[in-house]
This record gives sequence, structure tokens and C-alpha cells, in this order.
Amino acid sequence: MFHHARISRIASHLPHIKKSLQTLTQSPKIPFPISQSQCSQNPNESFLIHGNVGDYLVVARKVFDEMPERDFLSLCSTTKSLHQTQQTHAFSIINGLLPISISISAALILRYAIFSAKSRIVRTLFYQSLPFSRSAFLYNTLIRAEVILDDDDEHTFPFVIYNEMLRSGVVPDDHTFPFVIKVCSDFNEVLKGLEVHGLLMKLGFDYDVFVNNTLMVFYGSFGDLAGARKVFDEMPERDLVSWNSIIRVFSDNKCQFEAIVMFRKMILLSEFKPNVVSVVSVLPVCAVLEDGILVSEIHCYAIKVGLDCQVSIGNAFVDAYGKCLNVELSRSVFDEMDEKNEVSWNSMIGTFAHNGFNNHALESFRFMISEGWKVNSTTVSSLLPVLVELGKFSKGREVHGFCLRTGLECDVFVANALIDMYAKLEHSAEASAVFHKMGSRNVVSWNTMVANFAQNRLELEAIGLVREMQSFGETPTSVTLTNVLPACARIGCLHSGKEIHARSIRNGSFIDLFVSNAITDMYAKCGCLKLAQNVFDVSLRDEVSYNILIVGYSQTSYCSKSLVLFSEMALTGMKHDTVSFVGVLSACATISATKQGKEIHAFGVRRMFHEHLFISNSLLDLYTKCGRSDLSQKIFDRIEKRDVASWNTMILGYGMLGDLHTAIDMFEAMREDGVEHDSISYIAVLSACSHGGLVDKGKKYFNDMLARNIEPSQMHYACMVDLLGRSGLMDEAINLITGLPFEPDSNVWAALLGACRLHGNADLGSWAAEHLFKLQPHHPGYYALLSNVYAEAGRWGEADRIRELMKLRGVKKNPGCSWVQIQDKVQAFIVGQRLEGLDPCLSLENIG
Repeated sequence: MFHHARISRIASHLPHIKKSLQTLTQSPKIPFPISQSQCSQNPNESFLIHGNVGDYLVVARKVFDEMPERDFLSLCSTTKSLHQTQQTHAFSIINGLLPISISISAALILRYAIFSAKSRIVRTLFYQSLPFSRSAFLYNTLIRAEVILDDDDEHTFPFVIYNEMLRSGVVPDDHTFPFVIKVCSDFNEVLKGLEVHGLLMKLGFDYDVFVNNTLMVFYGSFGDLAGARKVFDEMPERDLVSWNSIIRVFSDNKCQFEAIVMFRKMILLSEFKPNVVSVVSVLPVCAVLEDGILVSEIHCYAIKVGLDCQVSIGNAFVDAYGKCLNVELSRSVFDEMDEKNEVSWNSMIGTFAHNGFNNHALESFRFMISEGWKVNSTTVSSLLPVLVELGKFSKGREVHGFCLRTGLECDVFVANALIDMYAKLEHSAEASAVFHKMGSRNVVSWNTMVANFAQNRLELEAIGLVREMQSFGETPTSVTLTNVLPACARIGCLHSGKEIHARSIRNGSFIDLFVSNAITDMYAKCGCLKLAQNVFDVSLRDEVSYNILIVGYSQTSYCSKSLVLFSEMALTGMKHDTVSFVGVLSACATISATKQGKEIHAFGVRRMFHEHLFISNSLLDLYTKCGRSDLSQKIFDRIEKRDVASWNTMILGYGMLGDLHTAIDMFEAMREDGVEHDSISYIAVLSACSHGGLVDKGKKYFNDMLARNIEPSQMHYACMVDLLGRSGLMDEAINLITGLPFEPDSNVWAALLGACRLHGNADLGSWAAEHLFKLQPHHPGYYALLSNVYAEAGRWGEADRIRELMKLRGVKKNPGCSWVQIQDKVQAFIVGQRLEGLDPCLSLENIG
């Protein structure tokens, strides 16, 4: 057999050989640039070094002439590098085997493709040998080579070759169609695939099992499961690949139950038994369904037939048991594996992370490194979320450093995981640094970075990044929109929210339920309930969709719509959750709908929702605002573990109802119950002191708050101004306002204006009103309050002037609205005129 080593030595003199072939004359002796030490002591090889070109050519030809063509074909098919392939190509030309030999040409075409040579070389070889080809063999080889080269810019070239083949009259064979159909699958060329399917049926290849297997994968690649199933059902002959292919098609298209059915049919009805591919294909399906029993059954089968010894099977079982929430069995399989690889460790780490065993996941990572296994991008991507859950920022930085040392940071998946880790641990600057250093990004990189800004209260940066993303040619996805829309909602950026809404309609992502819910939520939080309702009416809906509007309406003057939506949820078969109850109870509290609130309370008790702390607190708020302190106290006493919100609600409620001493007693008892006061607690008790004129207690609590390093807000200062002003200490109130470390807001000035009316201080009231008109020029209440101050002081001209000022500025005072419940309807009235009759629709028959 002629060896590659000898080819290499002969090929080094290829320029001299070509020159000798062209001149056919003897040349003077030329010393070749190979030292004696580089060769063996073989006389022939020594002759090749020291002989002249003519003698050298004779020996080379003699070697090739004595070699059978089948041996040379074997040589072409086993080259180890692009350089060896080029050498073999050269000697094929010299020996006259090319372009005549179709087999050698085909072998070289495939070797060039395997070593990623330029397409031009492969196509030149093809077209040189094409005149000597009489069958589809050479066409098939080129199509296969183009698939191996996988050039996205020229992915249609295999179709060009296929079309040329048909035009030239060459009949495709049973190898042509699988290659062409695979190209159609890889590049989603659906119409071309259907065309090829029609031709192969016409030519009678639809009976070929190999062709049909490829057709199943083709139909599955673009989600035509009916087509894939039809091909499978009509196959006159099936093999093991056929069964594995149909299982994989259903699995890849998230038809888990169908995949399980086909797996069972394979065992019970076919002559084939599941192999490694079958088991590895069906286990992820069991994992998605979290069917641990079926995983155990398959595990028993694998042990019975001896498949459990294979490392790929062991890895699949570790992953499947983990996703079925059975960490113990997953760990048992891992420990019993005779052979492990990096995938085994990654699966075990992923299992621990998926089931919340974060410390075990971290410990497994340490063992993996200590035992010398190579950490890859999958390992790091699985570990970083674990560090987020554990809150181990320093460990995350260590992993980042490890990635820098090993070059893993260049991997886009690792970089994305690092961005996510830094963002969730509230280190936005570090996340941004990773993002800007990325050599290549994908859409996940942009989405993760948008989420980073949105999560860390950098709303404007998140909105700006979405625009920058588009300037880089990346199209925002549904994930992008659901990340950026909450940022628009938080800062009330309605204009940007509308832009995103329009884009979602143009690119079709509006039909995505998560996107439509995010848009509805954005409009609701921006105060545009009518627009939110419009989106809700034309979109898919789930429980979240209803909850958004229930909560949204509960914070407006249209609270009654929250009650209607709550009832509608039950009528459409949707389940209420804590958000639904909190929203509708808040609406009942706003309009003091005691009867409906009681019905919802009873409805929640029947479903054990009343035990949820958030709902208990909402019930406290409802009954205190409805003046039913007796009911709120009963609920409060039954709460097993009260939080600060529970206490604050009761303190505010008793203060609002005028039971000031009870409010203060509860404030004192709060700390005895082990609950520390927060800023809201002090607002509640200061408000109670203000209404009761308890100046000394109020000052004491305010100083106590400062001593506890709770920074006073505008509302705390407003309570103090109200406390001092109500008690007639106007000078102290003015000194407090002028000594504030920031500009007073409308709450502070409104408290002073209210005190001025109480004590008839028109001049000071005018000073307070000037600031209020600058801060909120369209608030009608402040104009009316100042006008009343002037009227009560007998300054009617100035009172009229304020009324005229309201007209000039277009400020209108909303008339007072009253609700009266008559039988089963809530009626709303303004000065004797009925606005609406609302059917509460909240009887237990309707919602239960």
C-alpha cells in the first residue's frame, strides 16, 4: 500500500514534475530541498532525493502505475487533512485518473467538503468530471458536499445542481432525494420540499424506507405533524430509524403525548425494540410531562436489555429524573454510572439547580473541577443562576474570572448568563461591561441587557437600548417587548409605550398573550384605562389579563368595573387568585361596597383564600374604610402571623374612624408583637395624633423615627404641618416648612392651607395657595379651599376672583358622587341625577 508519507515527499517536488511534463526534456541535476536526515534509508527514497527530475518522474509514475485504482480510491477517501487531500488530488491528475474516474472525483469532493475547502474547488472538480458521468452518483456527491459545507449565503446551490440534473435528463436515485429533502429541512424551503415529494412519488421512490424517513423529518421541521404522520402511516416498510424519527418529530414539536403513544406502539406492535436513540429521544418528553413513573418504566427496560451501561443513556436518565423532581433517583443513577463525561456532571448540576438544591449544585461544580473534568459553557450557564439564588455575588465574580482565564467569556451563552447574573444581583454596571465587551451578540444578549436595565430601575436606558438594538439590525422579539413595557409603565412613558404597541401590531407579536398583557398593564399603569380596555377586548385573555384590569380599575373612579370583571372571570371558567381578590376588595373599599365585600369575603373563605396574608390585609382595609372596625378587629385577631402591613392598616383605620387612643395603643403594641415600625407606621400614628391634637405625642414619635434612622418623606412632614397647624402652632409649622431639606410638595402646602382655613388665616392661606397653584395648577380642590378661606374671612371680592381664575384656567370642580344600594343594584347619584345603575353580579350563585 502506498503511504501518505511517501506521497508527501513526492508532492514536495510537484513544481518540478509539472515542468518536466511540459518540456518532456531532460533537466540538469537539481538538489531537492530535503535533507538526508528527513528520509529513511530506503534506496528508492534516497534515489528520489538525489536523482534528477526525469528520473524522479519515472519513479513516481512507476509507483502510481503499479497501484490498483481501488487502492488509490481508498487513499483518496482516507486523507487526514486538507493538505493531504490536495496532494492526492495532484497525483490523481498526474496519473491521469482525473477527470475520468468518477469515483475518485467523488471521493475528493467529499474530502474537500469535510476539511471546509472553498466551494469553488469542489464545484470545479464536479464540472471537470461531469462529462464522464452517466448516473446521479456525481450529482448526489456534490449536493451532499454542499450540505456539509453549509454555506448560508449559497444554501440554494444544491437546488441549482438538482435542477441541472433534471434538465440534463439524469434520473434521480434513492440517494438524491434524501440529500435534497435534508437541504429543504435545514433551510425551511417548504415549497421546494413539496415539489421534491411530488416528483419522488411520480418516480416510485415513495416506497423507499430511507426516503420516507427523511420526508418525516422534513414535514416535522416546519410543524406539519399531519403530513409527517401520514408519511409514517403509509410506509410499506419501516425500520428502527422510522420509529425513532416519528418519536423525535412529535417530541420536537411539543406533542409529548403523541410521542409517548408512538414509543409504546413501537414496543408493543413493531418488530423493533427501542435502542439508545429511542430512549434518549423519549426521555426528554417524559421530563416535560414530569412523568416519573414512565421514566422508571423506561429505566427498567434499559437495565433489562443492557442499555444502561452507555454513558448517553445514563446522562438522559439523570436529566429526566431531575426534571421529574426526583433528585434522589437522579443522584443514584449518577453515582452508579461506570463511565461519566462532562455532560453527566452538567446534568447533575442542572438537576440540583432545577429542584432548588443550590448548595448541592455548587458543591457538585467544585467536585467536577477537583476531579479534573473540563468545565464548558453549559456548566457555567447552569451554575450562574444558582449563584443568583444563593445571593453569592463574590462567587459569581470568581466564576467570571475563571471564564476570563479559560476563554469561556467569549462564548455568547456564557456572556448572556453573566449579564443575567449581574443584573439580578443588582450590579447593572458590571452587566453592561460584559455586554459591551461581547464580540458577537444574539437576540438573547439584547433581551437580557434590556431586562437588566428594566430590573434595576434604569427605565430610560432600557427604552434607549431597544432603539439601539434595531439600529444594529436585530429585531425585537416578544421577550424584548415584555421586558421594556413594564419600564414604560413605571415612569409613565406613554409615548414610548404606544410606539412599542404599534410595532407589536406590525410584526405580529401582538397576538402573543404575554405581549398583549404587558401592553394592557402599561396602559393601566399610565392611567389610560380606556386604551387598556380596548387592548383587553381584542386580545387573548387569561387570569393575568383580568387581574390587570381589576387592579387598574380599583385605583380609579370606575371601581365598579373591577367587580364586574371579577364576576366575569368566574363565568368564563377562570380561577381567581390572590391578585384578583386584592384588586376587587380594594375596589369595594373605595366605594364602601360593604355587601359586595362580604360576599367576596365569603367566596374567599370557601376557597381558603382568606388565610392568605395579602387577602387578610385587604379585608382589614375594606372593613376599616367601610366603618366596620368590629369586623376588621376580628379578622386581625385571627391572623396567625401579622406583618407590618396588617398593623399599619389597623392603625390607619382606627385613626380615620376617630378612635385615636386605640390607634396609638396598637402602634405601641406593634413592637411588642415583634414587628418593627416602618415609615408607613409613623405616617399612620402621626395622622392619628394630628386628628386628635396630640402635639407632644406627635413630636415624640417624629423624633423617635429620626432616632431609628428612618428618613422622613414629604408625607411625614405633611403630617407634622397638619399636626402643628390644627393645634394653632402656625409659626412652628412655617419654620418646619422653610427648614425642609427639599422643596415641599403639594401635600405639605395643602396641609398648611387646610390649617389656615381652620383658623381663618387668609394671608398665610394665600401664600400656601400660590405654591399649590404652581405645583398643581389644574387641581380644583385647592382653588375651592382658598375661595372658602376668603369667604369665611368676609373677603368676598377675593373669593370671587379665585372663582374667576378657575374659569380662566379651565379648571372644573368634579361634583360629589354618592352610591346608594337599592335591593341588588348599586346606584350612583350627582345632585339628585342618577348616573348609572350597576348590577353587582356578585352573588355567590354567580361567582361560586
